[in-house]
Amino acid sequence: MKSCPEVLGMIGALAGSLMKALRRFGPLWLAICLFGSAWAQGPQADDPDALKPLPAAQWNATMARHLLERAGFGGTPQEVAQLARLTPEQAVRSLVRYQRVPDVFVPFEASQAHDDGLEPFASSRPAATDLAKATGEALGVKVKPAGNRRAQQVADRYLYWLRASRLETQRLGYWWANRMLTTPRPLQEKLTLFWHGHFATSEEKVRDFRKMQLQNETLRAHANSDFRSLMLAVARDPAMLSYLDAGVNVKGAANENFAREVMELFTMGVGHYTERDIQETARAFTGWNYKDLRFVVNPDQHDDSAKTVLGRTGNFDGEQVVDILLAQPATADFLAGKLYRFFVCEDLSPALAQQWGRVLRDANYDIAVFMETLLLSRDFYSAASRATRIKPPVELLISTYKKAGITAVPGLPDFNDQTELLGQKLFYPPNVAGWAHGRSWITPGLLLARGNVMYDMVFPPIDFVANDRVPRGLYQIVPVADKLARGMDISTATMPEGKTMGEKVVPLQVDREEDFNTRLASYHAWRKAIEKVKPIPRDTAQISLTQMMRQAQCKTAAEAVDHLLLRFMSAPVPEGVRQKLALLLTEDLGTGDLARADSYMEDALRNLLHVILSLPAYQLG
Repeated sequence: MKSCPEVLGMIGALAGSLMKALRRFGPLWLAICLFGSAWAQGPQADDPDALKPLPAAQWNATMARHLLERAGFGGTPQEVAQLARLTPEQAVRSLVRYQRVPDVFVPFEASQAHDDGLEPFASSRPAATDLAKATGEALGVKVKPAGNRRAQQVADRYLYWLRASRLETQRLGYWWANRMLTTPRPLQEKLTLFWHGHFATSEEKVRDFRKMQLQNETLRAHANSDFRSLMLAVARDPAMLSYLDAGVNVKGAANENFAREVMELFTMGVGHYTERDIQETARAFTGWNYKDLRFVVNPDQHDDSAKTVLGRTGNFDGEQVVDILLAQPATADFLAGKLYRFFVCEDLSPALAQQWGRVLRDANYDIAVFMETLLLSRDFYSAASRATRIKPPVELLISTYKKAGITAVPGLPDFNDQTELLGQKLFYPPNVAGWAHGRSWITPGLLLARGNVMYDMVFPPIDFVANDRVPRGLYQIVPVADKLARGMDISTATMPEGKTMGEKVVPLQVDREEDFNTRLASYHAWRKAIEKVKPIPRDTAQISLTQMMRQAQCKTAAEAVDHLLLRFMSAPVPEGVRQKLALLLTEDLGTGDLARADSYMEDALRNLLHVILSLPAYQLG
């Protein structure tokens, strides 16, 4: 069933929570949000010509805008006009065959927070300190020969890397977001984002931004290549091997984590294999592991005896099993359906799913060939597909920045915090299945949060605290630092609140005997991490709506509304809403004549833009 989400019914539940918007805009804003957004039509029957290319006569700016929205992150009016001047085939090819476009983006510049002594990194803090106590050294740090807290530096170092890697991963998220925003290869980044959700791997478990960066580069390098090359690259990827426990997948004790996910989530989908197939596949991948950032195969840990996978028997290794999986018809159907739901529409009939599966099989899993067929198809441009997809949080923010003419992702407020608030933080998918899409992105609370995120972009907060400089809510780090600075002894300064040994400042008080102090280690770790890791630039969004109106030669409030709606909205806005928006701007300006208000209209235009970006229909792209 191809239909837009029925969000209007849930908006009524928001009425008691819209305090920020109501305080600023009053009942008019509420009337627009509650009654002003029409959602598109309901189900359509499958079109027998759905896979045929869109006729050239139907190609126009509307179709070009839709293509940029789905195959990238939206476009400015200039980018839409440029694409509309091409033929459909030329437009799609320019996006899909992006290797012809120079990649001029600056590579990620790490902070040099890592050193070789950290490898191999311990599986846990107890593992690190136990190793230190047993051998006298861990993580490149020797245990003190005498004195209190002899293993303190080992605990410090373990927690330091957790903090530093998390901070670097946040920087990496900013780097990628800026790449999405400014790249001349938008489909490459959109596909990389898709594969990030498909081969979901999280820094939460990997705990090494370098591996996450390497995986991101791998997904980007293979984004539109043949799926076999991509699948094998991911199977050998250190981040994936770490995430799915390759280190304990050895001969005689095969771990099934990767084998299960490679069948259920990466290739065939649920229902096309047995538990025995998973067990046999796990044996094929035994010995596949990593050493720091390198893929290695440990021959003595690999099970080289015969296995039977999906009815085929042989002395298979992981690469041969991947070929067996790709030979299954279910694999092409599963992958094609997932690509379709991400780029076209959530609702896909079984008949149409099989047709798209055949397209992928006939292309020998060449993603570029498949994407050209998909993005040229009549189905992709049908009324049931346009402006019916709920924009995921990352796409929502990046496309908004692009359409607003912003050329760098704002650091204030924090991009990572905002996307996490809305349910999608880069490099932190919720589980191995990745993010759920479609209607899961919209709840009454999330719809309100989306409006507030848009407000903070248009009107940046003045009480912002940079979370990459100030560790909030973690082991009460700031109180510990303050107490130590006042001369309090370590044992007392690190005592949890409510269990203090006394508040007297006695610098020479004898501390209790212990191998290490975890709260002190956390304080030392954060201090060192902030010292080592570069800060995220904290610029606000650089917007000038006044200049935008001048360039568009808008003369009246109504023309300003029309320009912003055309620039930002994918879904149609009813005439009644357009009129209310024009009335809102006119009342805020005190006139409908933009020339009279030219010297003071910026805030009023920003008020208007926030209302537009908060409309339920703006969530659709």
